[in-house]
Amino acid sequence: MSSTFFGLTIAASGLNTSQAQINTTANNISNVNTNGYSRQVVNTVASSALRCYQSWGTTGTGVEAESVTQRRDLYYDEKYWNNSSALGFYEKKEYYMKQIENYFNETNLDTGFTTIYTKMYNAMSTLQGNPGDDTVRKQFISTAKQLTEYFNQLATKLDDLQSSINDEIKTAVDDINSIAEKISILNKQINTIEQGGGHANELRDQRAVLVDKLSKIVDVSATEKKVQNSNYPDMDTGATYYQVYINGQILVDTYEHNTLSVVSRELDQNHNQSDIDGLYEIVWTQDGNKFNATPSGNGGELKAMFEVRDGNNNENLHAVVSNADAETITVQNLSITDINELNMPTRGSLDVNNKEYTYNSFSYNTDEDGNIESITFYLNQTLTVEEQGNMLSKKLQVGDDVDYMGIPYYHNQMNLFLRNFCEAFNQIEIGTEVYNDNGNPITDIREIKVGEVYDAEGNLIDSQEKLNEYLNKMGVDLNGDLMNAFFIAKDKIDLNIEHQMRDDKTSATIYSAADDEDATKNYESYYLLTAKNVTIAKDSDKDAGLFATTTKGNYTDGVDAAHLVEELQKLQSKTKLFRGGGGDAFLQCIYADVTVDTQECNIFTKNFTNIKTQISEQRMSVSGVDEDEEALDLMKFQNAYNLASKCISVFAEIYDRLILQTGV
Repeated sequence: MSSTFFGLTIAASGLNTSQAQINTTANNISNVNTNGYSRQVVNTVASSALRCYQSWGTTGTGVEAESVTQRRDLYYDEKYWNNSSALGFYEKKEYYMKQIENYFNETNLDTGFTTIYTKMYNAMSTLQGNPGDDTVRKQFISTAKQLTEYFNQLATKLDDLQSSINDEIKTAVDDINSIAEKISILNKQINTIEQGGGHANELRDQRAVLVDKLSKIVDVSATEKKVQNSNYPDMDTGATYYQVYINGQILVDTYEHNTLSVVSRELDQNHNQSDIDGLYEIVWTQDGNKFNATPSGNGGELKAMFEVRDGNNNENLHAVVSNADAETITVQNLSITDINELNMPTRGSLDVNNKEYTYNSFSYNTDEDGNIESITFYLNQTLTVEEQGNMLSKKLQVGDDVDYMGIPYYHNQMNLFLRNFCEAFNQIEIGTEVYNDNGNPITDIREIKVGEVYDAEGNLIDSQEKLNEYLNKMGVDLNGDLMNAFFIAKDKIDLNIEHQMRDDKTSATIYSAADDEDATKNYESYYLLTAKNVTIAKDSDKDAGLFATTTKGNYTDGVDAAHLVEELQKLQSKTKLFRGGGGDAFLQCIYADVTVDTQECNIFTKNFTNIKTQISEQRMSVSGVDEDEEALDLMKFQNAYNLASKCISVFAEIYDRLILQTGV
């Protein structure tokens, strides 16, 4: 049976509950502009009814404030994380692609490719009209040098951008580790509070903000499960398991967290010929396993960094292993057979059977047409007999497949253009070449002797008549001396190559100068010529008279002969040099590539920004604090508080009459 003062107890419960609701509303209003704050509500239930042994059976005992919890919907959180990852991916990629676009942009007409390229051919036209004028020659050579410097500077800018992205990758890894540590600490604090029966709303908000931040860097998913008491399964312990996954791999496991580290690639681990030294790979600190930074999903900012830094458009070398021994792997069925298109590093990493190997040099064989038939890699490790057998007929690739037109791709495109252009230019300048027994070209006329030299097809020149006919095709300078290559690689290049003629096939070994200090440097393979090192021959730079404008056979026409210049002018646009077009189409092709990717990133960035706005609004409709709604709640709870107070006042009068005026 209820006590005499039972009504006062009921009214007091309403007063206390209304007070809690007003306090919670005040807290919501105070945090209306707090980032990540979720609206809190007081969950109320009717108190347990009291058995009164009357005809109505039971009577209510008031209200209880059961808990104060936050309003949050995991469905919208997951949608937000997925969109945030996609938005971060395209935003970061757009940022980098705009920089690359600016590098190739010809806003400054004095330093753009088209201006310099056209200027060089205008100077060549003037040279054709007056090839004996030293001033005209110097003007042409000056414009040719400007063209090589243009590519040198462009390659340097791309290298600087690759280095900048590399540094930013390390910063992103540090951010991931910091967030992981904070989440694991918050998990412990949340469980400590909630195991005591409370609700750690503010701490949960802090954790959610960290996951939001993490979702922009990488793909994120999070799971939370209640901890069950094994002895009493129905008992709620209040604790939870909270796990965070990034790119499908676990980062945080409740109180424990894994960390990532960056490891610099060694020289023999490069993936592309143009890569700068020391590019980072990401590994798990605990076991050293490689972290998948480029998942099939959105990937976030980190994936964008790797794609732009390492993107080779899947144009790295693929082949099939035809032979393997303890120290070498030989491959055939190559995806790249033109030496000018070869883009793999002289020392780097390759993959067979999902296992990585490293090589310090390689050699290749070509057929009569100069196409690469096979490549042999000289390994840094020794293969077991089992490994040798298992890799036969298996696919091999050099470096990683990164299906995006990133910095290595644009390096490779510049290299391809320069190799084709410089080779065609030099062949016209030189006219033709003769070779010694080792397959090396001879340019000193005193060394060219009947029966000791070979033509370009490898045939021995065994008569004076054949030799004279061959010599008449060779380019000569103003003094009648044979012309050396005009476009070459800088002397600072640290790569070398050896040629040998065997059975009408060319065999070449490419290695690093560090492996053979006595190696004689020469540049017979245009694989060694890149945008970073291309230049004009020093002798021609110093003495413009060394530039050949005619062949030895036409030298009798005098110093004003310009037979070769007529052929060189065809290279401007008529000769196919790059992607099916002339040299003048180079920038159009490259600029089309970069602008298409930039526009794609711009479009997707706008789309995902709009989606983010919509998801944020949906999310805020659940967990956000609305000032108008809180104002209405404040009035509602105030009225409830006033009514509860009025009830207490009424009961006070009743008890006053009962106690003081009835004498009870």
